[in-house]
Amino acid sequence: MGVFSNKIGREELKPGDHIYSWRIAYIYSHHGIYVGDGMVIHFTRGAGQEIGTGTALDQVLFSSSNSRRDVLCEACGDQSVLDGVIKSCLDCFLDGGDLYHFGYGVSPALFLAKARGGTCTLATSDPKEDVLHRANYLLQNGFGFYRIFKNNCEDFAIYCKTGWIVKTNLSAGVGGSGQVTSLVAAATAIMSSPLRFVASSFAGLTVVASGMYCVSRFMSDIGVRRDVDKVPVERLVALLNNVVCEERAEAVPGN
Repeated sequence: MGVFSNKIGREELKPGDHIYSWRIAYIYSHHGIYVGDGMVIHFTRGAGQEIGTGTALDQVLFSSSNSRRDVLCEACGDQSVLDGVIKSCLDCFLDGGDLYHFGYGVSPALFLAKARGGTCTLATSDPKEDVLHRANYLLQNGFGFYRIFKNNCEDFAIYCKTGWIVKTNLSAGVGGSGQVTSLVAAATAIMSSPLRFVASSFAGLTVVASGMYCVSRFMSDIGVRRDVDKVPVERLVALLNNVVCEERAEAVPGN
């Protein structure tokens, strides 16, 4: 893995790899698990709208994407109405983008050098047999509701690779996405009140904010944080199904 890019060629892919591809001018990346034979298991909100809001804003967001979904794929068929955990060919997963490999067990130095989240983690990957078992089990049984900030495609892929979940987020999603924690770290660095007193110049502000961003992002990585549990996929599905049932019951008028 290079410091500046995780891009790889298709010939380098191995079953059990966590891969991703950038979407909409590098605003965010979509993640999945390569399972071999040119196929990827991934978690999506539906019709590839991984950052969909469910509002009219989606028309603006996805009108600028390089979507191939107006062309019926011979390998995948019509996946335009599917959501949750799905299996797609590599071309449909990439959606016209480049192929990148997500790094596991990286050093702290390399992790911090990758200033943008969602590219690597200090956590180590389990054997490919475990990774593929989790991915295929979740393909059949689901991964709960898709939520951008709490239970997204990166959370899905990280769980498949490690089996780790954030305990405090079980009732609202799995959590642990590097992209999300980077956003939180950036917001913390910018909005934190000590910055007003420590930094007396733009250069000082930049140094302090960068330091706070790195520390916050590092401490939020699933390979470092202590509020995590290793949960068998069968138990995780049961827990997530309970959450789904509770949320559906709450949504019924009169409950």
